[in-house]
Amino acid sequence: MSSTTDASTGRAQISARTLRTDRWWLPPLLNFAGLTAWVAYATVRAFQQDNYYVAEYEYLTPFYSPCFSVGCIPEASHFGQILPDVWWLPYAALTLPFLLLFRLTCYYYRKAYYRAFWLSPPACAVAEPHKKYTGETRFPLLGQNLHRYFFYAAALISVINTYDMILAFTAGVGLGTIILLINVIALWAYTISCHSCRSIVGGRINNFSKHPSRYKAWVYVSRLNAKHMQLAWLTLATLAITDFYVMAVAAGWISDLRIVG
Repeated sequence: MSSTTDASTGRAQISARTLRTDRWWLPPLLNFAGLTAWVAYATVRAFQQDNYYVAEYEYLTPFYSPCFSVGCIPEASHFGQILPDVWWLPYAALTLPFLLLFRLTCYYYRKAYYRAFWLSPPACAVAEPHKKYTGETRFPLLGQNLHRYFFYAAALISVINTYDMILAFTAGVGLGTIILLINVIALWAYTISCHSCRSIVGGRINNFSKHPSRYKAWVYVSRLNAKHMQLAWLTLATLAITDFYVMAVAAGWISDLRIVG
């Protein structure tokens, strides 16, 4: 009988799809449901082109920031209006693709949607249904290697979201500003906890003792990196909650709970 661990024989030669007896299928199922729901909501909101800004309180939803379309409310266009106003083009079309690509190429999200949507593999020690396995060596998955560059774009967009939040605080303090603040903190935590950020901070150093500042930064980022999965899901929740709250106030469904101003 040939060895199942011999590299020359390919994958382990086990007839059963898995020997696991636990509910291994539950995490990919939950990921599938959660990611599908979030993508559906975000897509509808990105193309809705309405109820994204509350002028009285300077609330701008992150789904429309920065608002570059000529159809944007002028006060919501903090960086100019250069995109045409057509229904098929999101108002923040210049930045949304970079955020999408940052998340799509994120190491954790790769694991989540590879397992949830492609069953590649659906779980540890569970054989995938595909006959061939090429990993990320072919197009389009070869583009996953661009993740580090999308990180820079995501960091810049987080700066813009921070600017939006600060503008909201200049109009006073309300429940909306607190929600915007929590969302910005979560976004920065997720962005900084990225594997690429950890590599940028501590990479290419042969002796940490000669670079104490970078070592401290690397230790901090590494601690956040250990929570990267939780932060990935947390930011999906804060983005949706922030957007829905701004939409509800802008549409007049609810009134903002004001604390100051």
